[in-house]
Amino acid sequence: MSFTQAELDVLKEAYAAGALRVTHDGKTVEYGSESDLLRRIRTIESELAVTAGKSRSTRTRLGFSRE
Repeated sequence: MSFTQAELDVLKEAYAAGALRVTHDGKTVEYGSESDLLRRIRTIESELAVTAGKSRSTRTRLGFSRE
């Protein structure tokens, strides 16, 4: 499957906002939990890293607070 940086950016914005429903490119997906969304983000980051010729273990850590 081919992922884009734009898709990853939309997912990261949703995660940071605490949203579980994401709309991108005319498609809407609702994730069951924050951990499901974060898992999708990490999957896409990993695939984009492989495409860019980087190690599969490259990850970005995300955190958020609902204050």
